[in-house]
Amino acid sequence: MNSNPAIQKGYLQVNNLHEIYYEVCGTGEPYLFVHGGPGAGFSEKDKRFFDFKKHKVVFFDQRGASKSKPFASIEDNTTQDLVNDINTLLSHLNIEKINIFGGSWGTALSLVFAIQNPEKVKSLLLRGVFLADQKTIHHFLGGALNKQYPAEWQRFKKNVPADSSLSISEYYLDQMLNGTLENRDFYCYEWAYYEISIFIKGIKANEIDGIIQQFPYQSLSIMEAHYMSNNCFLEDDYIADNLRIIEDIPITIIHGEHDAICPVEFAQKIHSNLKKSVLYIENAGHSDSEPAIEKRIISVLNQ
Repeated sequence: MNSNPAIQKGYLQVNNLHEIYYEVCGTGEPYLFVHGGPGAGFSEKDKRFFDFKKHKVVFFDQRGASKSKPFASIEDNTTQDLVNDINTLLSHLNIEKINIFGGSWGTALSLVFAIQNPEKVKSLLLRGVFLADQKTIHHFLGGALNKQYPAEWQRFKKNVPADSSLSISEYYLDQMLNGTLENRDFYCYEWAYYEISIFIKGIKANEIDGIIQQFPYQSLSIMEAHYMSNNCFLEDDYIADNLRIIEDIPITIIHGEHDAICPVEFAQKIHSNLKKSVLYIENAGHSDSEPAIEKRIISVLNQ
């Protein structure tokens, strides 16, 4: 892991309410690291992919995520707001054109940014493609995983009363925002538990809590439920319908063959509709910590 300290870091005011935290590490080819979730934030561990002698990398926590302030705030927090923030951040750092590396939700945000700002994107590296459409969201939250992960799905689902008129994500979000202090933490934890329990191929039950405690799971859970309850604030099929805009951008896709959260056909779908894309399908699940995916990311970044 790179231990290089950030050459620049701080907070950037992006509207009257939100300040986003960012760090710039290294010198050389400019990269923007776009974290997943939404709400996960970036971590020191994410720096391991880069060689800071060759890469100048901008890391940032999206609105409401991790170190950004206010923590876990869903106010003024939509996909378009996050796209605008990337533009504000790049402008603040005087970067006109950049390579973007996004994972999971970060692939959706990276793609939307590129579709709206193709002239600012040199290349895209996408790990674990999430298309932020109704089909993808329904796969994750609509019971499609009941056959593959029956115990995990039932644990997640049983926290919503059978007679509730709210969807699972809406009910969880309501409890996370408006429940008792005990309820808020319970629902944040259970949301994160469901996700982590299915995101690494062959994960053991006794490993899940340790992983959850390594990141700000409250902002992850609140932000994911907020975005998933609102179809990620995008017209359905927005990404798929606009791929022609980015067909001349070199795009590398890395996806786990056993990815339960984002099935591999989603990656194959966008790959088949892009002229300049390369697709690597690895023997792995969704997480970037799985050896095959981690090795491939580092190899692509250091080519």
